[in-house]
Amino acid sequence: MENKITVSFSPHIRDRVNVEYLMFSVVVALIPALIGSVYFFGIRALIIIILSSLSSLLFEGLAQKAFGRKITIGDGSALITGLLLAFNLPPNVPYFIPIIGSAFAIIIVKQFFGGLGYNFINPALAARAFLVVSWPSFMTKGFLPPRFGSLSGIDGITQATPLTLLKDTRLMNPTAYPKLVSQFSSLPVLKNLFFGSVGGSLGETSAFLLLLGGVFLLINRVIDYRIPLSYLATVFFISLFHKIFFQNAVSPLFHLFSGGLILGAFFMATDYVTIPITPKGRVIFGIGCGILTMLIRLFGGYPEGVCYSILFMNVLTPFIERYTKPRIYGR
Repeated sequence: MENKITVSFSPHIRDRVNVEYLMFSVVVALIPALIGSVYFFGIRALIIIILSSLSSLLFEGLAQKAFGRKITIGDGSALITGLLLAFNLPPNVPYFIPIIGSAFAIIIVKQFFGGLGYNFINPALAARAFLVVSWPSFMTKGFLPPRFGSLSGIDGITQATPLTLLKDTRLMNPTAYPKLVSQFSSLPVLKNLFFGSVGGSLGETSAFLLLLGGVFLLINRVIDYRIPLSYLATVFFISLFHKIFFQNAVSPLFHLFSGGLILGAFFMATDYVTIPITPKGRVIFGIGCGILTMLIRLFGGYPEGVCYSILFMNVLTPFIERYTKPRIYGR
């Protein structure tokens, strides 16, 4: 009888889902985009991904050793940080960039606050923001045209990625802006954006490959549908209203498929540690990300808004949880 009873502290519910299962499920979901990045940008993309991943694992182990904590580099969390950081880097950045970014993400953002489960913002996105501020020329001009594609997604225009080209043309060449809007709303360009024949960061180029991974996570219930659905729906409806009420506005599909929106919605806005745990809170979180992303894209000075919108909503997570927690019966 004694051998049939396990005495332990709560919680007592046992399940196959643990940290390793969740983390390596995300790694599997990222594989299509990883293969796509190597196909689009060549062996240099693979080197950046390897440098970022190995650096994250190394800094995780060193930091845990220095802080006297248990070494947990095998749980997959540091590997995911390295992969997501690499996915947020332009393909032509110097090789020290992913190493510095990994050190910032793991040591400063994650381990200084206690390690896995204690960081209050997404480590990979925080590292991207740090790198953009520290080395703006590498992070904003290190883009390359993909294999069988062009940097802008439009034949003959090679100076910028789609979002940057749209923003720069609106501000500096208003007479050419209507024609560009028409081109970016055309089916061939939208097709290029969806399948990845445009320039961009390593892992965000192909919306199709990212959606494959996102659907895999949803089917296996690794992530909650509320955040990606509310995030993407908010971006779609704001861009639709903008299209209806403003003459020179690109298609809502352009905003959905361009930049890092799909990557952010499925893989970074769903980070377990930095998002609300309440269902209502997660919907509010996704809507907030969508509103901020579109405000930055339409009215801000920065062409992309995904990174800063998620980081800002990460900071608001405690307040969202405070006002969306279920009411105790009788109170």
